[in-house]
Amino acid sequence: MYYLVYIPLYLLSLLPMPVLYLLSDFLAALTWHVIGYRKKVVLDNLRIAFPEKTEQERRAIGKKFYRNFTDNFIETLKLLSASRQFITNHLKLDSDPFPAFYQEGRKCQLHLGHNFNWEIANVVMPFYTSYTFIVVYMPIKNKAMERLFRHLRTRTGSVMLPATDMRNAIVPYRNTQYMLALVADQAPGDVSKAYWLNFFGRPTPFVRGPESGARVGDIPVVFVQLYKVKRGYYRAYLEVGADNPRELPEGELTRRYIAFLEKAIRQHPDMWLWSHRRWKHDWKPEYSKMWIGQEPLP
Repeated sequence: MYYLVYIPLYLLSLLPMPVLYLLSDFLAALTWHVIGYRKKVVLDNLRIAFPEKTEQERRAIGKKFYRNFTDNFIETLKLLSASRQFITNHLKLDSDPFPAFYQEGRKCQLHLGHNFNWEIANVVMPFYTSYTFIVVYMPIKNKAMERLFRHLRTRTGSVMLPATDMRNAIVPYRNTQYMLALVADQAPGDVSKAYWLNFFGRPTPFVRGPESGARVGDIPVVFVQLYKVKRGYYRAYLEVGADNPRELPEGELTRRYIAFLEKAIRQHPDMWLWSHRRWKHDWKPEYSKMWIGQEPLP
């Protein structure tokens, strides 16, 4: 089954990018106008995030989002056969704070969101750092697709650790110098134990793991914003969120990251993954002890 999936997709990845982008344009139009994949979720999320915008403006963001969404798929597909030069040409770093931490013998964490194209960022980072680059990811239930994406994501040297078994999977690397990439805008499984704070003006739960791991190990944290320069070409804006997270009050690192994330989304609203129901959980008074927002309790 794996090769029935892999071989056709690999052959498709050999096509030049202009041809692949024609396919992306077709898929975007099909998804937006015909299939309407999660269209209601996307538009509902945009209404929550941007109540000040007109419906026409929000739909324009939604339409651009769908093209970025299908571009993300096509560009990820291209990575099956892309050369090192192709990959490094398509994502550059605005700055490089990592050598200083590395020379000090310290580990490092990256906190990023679902901004396009995170798959290119995953495969390019081993070329840009001396660290062992480790990414925490959610395994795909389909075995053939899981094997395909593990091959794609690890072909340049990235190490993939399943979020479902993170505690055991990280053990072989605990005494090594690694950079750990965490998608920190994930919706938590248990919202009663999550951090709660305002995100686009609405109480929202966020996972505690990225902050707690950084605080326990006093690991420097770098926030990452991916943005598009032109079609297919991206840059990563890097900002040191905390040199010594252990010195911060609990919740402060998460507050800083969410402020960074919201600002990044407002700057490039069509670049975030709006098809996830980010505000599906309602605030309840019993979550009060987990409120870390600087505003009064909801």
